[in-house]
Amino acid sequence: MLNAMPIYRLGNRVPTIDPSAFIHPDAVIIGAVTVGPHSTIWPAAVLRGDYGSIVVGERTSVQDGTVVHATAELPTLIGSECVVGHLAHLEGCVVEDNVLVGSGSILLHRVRVRRHAIVGANAVVSNDTEVPSYSMALGVPAKVFANRVAEGAIQPAVELYVQNGIRYRQELERIG
Repeated sequence: MLNAMPIYRLGNRVPTIDPSAFIHPDAVIIGAVTVGPHSTIWPAAVLRGDYGSIVVGERTSVQDGTVVHATAELPTLIGSECVVGHLAHLEGCVVEDNVLVGSGSILLHRVRVRRHAIVGANAVVSNDTEVPSYSMALGVPAKVFANRVAEGAIQPAVELYVQNGIRYRQELERIG
């Protein structure tokens, strides 16, 4: 049996986690955080809703080491059927549905990543940037390239992590 997950109330800010979501026991969720159905939050991810709210939609994966934070003025919203890669940092931004946020990338205040877009690995998306649908944001600072993402390109990764969440829920066992 897995140990209890570190999920914390902070004053009147209480996480809301759908029962079908998989939260790895080494992830940390604090405060005003909502995690939708069939979403997965992986080891060492930290979702800290102490000042503002964080919402993770349905069938979304927030992978290992990712940090998600919000400000009092700017919630962080991650849509449905998204994949947020390892070691990403999202704060005060909006990621719409069907988006891939690459490993090591940083999305800053008031960034909006539209549906079916990709933020490349290690990209830094500066304040107030919009990444249009089907576009890629690549580099430091990120430069936007229009019409580079094919319809359905993100779906295989979404499906993989939904299935991985089911597998982990059934098979993960701490042995040491």
